[in-house]
Amino acid sequence: MSDKILSVGIDLGTATTQLILSELTIENISSLFTVPRVSITDKKVLYKSEIIFTPISDQLLIEVDRIKEFVMSEYAKAGIEKKDIQMGAVIITGETARKENASQVLQALSGYAGDFVVATAGPDLESIIAGKGACSHQYSQEHHTSVANIDIGGGTSNLAVFREGDLIDTGCFDIGGRLIKLDPTTHRISYIAPKLQTIISDKNLKLQVGEVVNHADLDRLIQMMVEVLEQSVGIDNHSPYYDLLQTNHGLKLNYEIKCVSFSGGVADAILESSLTNEFQYGDIGILLGRALRKSKIFDQKRVIKSAETIRATVVGAGSHTTDVSGSTITYISDVLPIKNVPVLKLASSDEREDKETLTEIIRDKVEWFTLENEVQQIALAINGEKSPSFTRVVEYTEAIIKGMQKSIEKRLPILVVVREDMAKVLGQCLHAQLPKDYPFVCIDSVDVQNGDYIDIGNPVIDGSVLPVVVKTLVFN
Repeated sequence: MSDKILSVGIDLGTATTQLILSELTIENISSLFTVPRVSITDKKVLYKSEIIFTPISDQLLIEVDRIKEFVMSEYAKAGIEKKDIQMGAVIITGETARKENASQVLQALSGYAGDFVVATAGPDLESIIAGKGACSHQYSQEHHTSVANIDIGGGTSNLAVFREGDLIDTGCFDIGGRLIKLDPTTHRISYIAPKLQTIISDKNLKLQVGEVVNHADLDRLIQMMVEVLEQSVGIDNHSPYYDLLQTNHGLKLNYEIKCVSFSGGVADAILESSLTNEFQYGDIGILLGRALRKSKIFDQKRVIKSAETIRATVVGAGSHTTDVSGSTITYISDVLPIKNVPVLKLASSDEREDKETLTEIIRDKVEWFTLENEVQQIALAINGEKSPSFTRVVEYTEAIIKGMQKSIEKRLPILVVVREDMAKVLGQCLHAQLPKDYPFVCIDSVDVQNGDYIDIGNPVIDGSVLPVVVKTLVFN
């Protein structure tokens, strides 16, 4: 039994905004007597909008009305009405996610994307979404290797490392194509980002707002940005600006990166040599791309082609996999229902570690979901074990509680999703060790991945199971 649904993806980035309409075919792939299991069997892109510069006002706020106009006019061009759309996703990334009015944008668009996932992504979550959009996780799984995807946009370069399909690390640097803006014809500079100003003063480069660009000094500055990106994937450069240009943190680099992929707007300039006016976009993106093409990354790493470049973060939007939890679950019911909570899935190798290391890993990875230094609610997903010893369950419990201490201090409900059938005993241990009456849900027999969002409904069948909707972002 298959069904077709119309889905929209809207991507609001620092530099650009775009929209994609797609038709998803969903099928129930379970047998007659089991829980419905819905899967996307086909996706067809029906319409791609033009890519526009994100409208930002003089007060550096997103111009909500202009975004709404853009969405309405694109729907009209595509010949569809907003009531036709059943689901979608709005992803707000880069500098725009830091703008005070990101939540207003979401409210303004909520009537335009059906039942949709909204992600205001900080640097780490943006890295994950871009890496999946570029299909780097898939390549790492199929070729049994490690891949670092570098998504270079207008303001930042977001890194995500996948090994054998598992996400193992993220990082972000303030390196992007629109950190210097200039007039495409006169080459007069209109904007220089603060961190680049620091380097310009430090090196006495002749680059300043209001002046015509000095090509030799601009090339020197771009080369310094390239050296930081080389170092970011483990090439030994000892750049003096490595720490300065980190957005929040770099990669740990306590593992080997064998392959590198590039996505984001600047990736087109790495691969595309036919662009004649190097300042045609009014920024340094083309020059940055060309300098990367000659970098040590191409000599010392295997560079693989991404599935998508500029459209890597655009989402074809949530596939709804409706599931019910296993019957061995524990929860405090007054936290339910909950909607649109991002999933943090631990890598299989993480779970093989001892309690102290596992605590550190959870603590680090929860940081991926911070925005403006505020910890956000997440659903922690683990594989768990088939028949764990009681000692092992206690170790999991202590690692989860200590690793999620910041969430507990903020009294955010703790959500744990286990693939194996062990939520009852894990939940009882959590209940015993969490503060009294602390809100939590521990469910099993549900399979989720990084980048998914989860809804958990009110209990059914006398409270023995919980309905779960897993929303998977579908990449073009």
